[in-house]
Amino acid sequence: MLTKNYKPFFYLLCLALGTYIIHKAVFFFSEISMENFHYSLELLYFSFFAISSLLYLILLVVKKKNFEIVGMAFLFGTFTQMLLAYLALQPILKNKTGESDVEKVSFFITFVLFLLFQTLLTVRLLNGKR
Repeated sequence: MLTKNYKPFFYLLCLALGTYIIHKAVFFFSEISMENFHYSLELLYFSFFAISSLLYLILLVVKKKNFEIVGMAFLFGTFTQMLLAYLALQPILKNKTGESDVEKVSFFITFVLFLLFQTLLTVRLLNGKR
């Protein structure tokens, strides 16, 4: 039971590492310089991984206490994550250089990727046995 609930953390870690390597390789082979980026890829992936892990951990606790509000807890956690991402994105949005466009796209791809995986984990959690 314990490994069943916490195995998704391992999957999330593998997803984060795999996509980070692909993301870094695309930047390397496209010769995109990340020197002027406001946030490094490592920081983005680490922060999104930490937030996703924390949200899943909270959902596990909520599921154990009251299964009926897991969906609402997910929505609140996702809203909070989006708010934090928007606040973190403000310096990038204010920058009007061409390099900032690449950074914006990179930020959104990373955000959507982790949001998608969180949603899949939550669906699996909700479809699981009580």
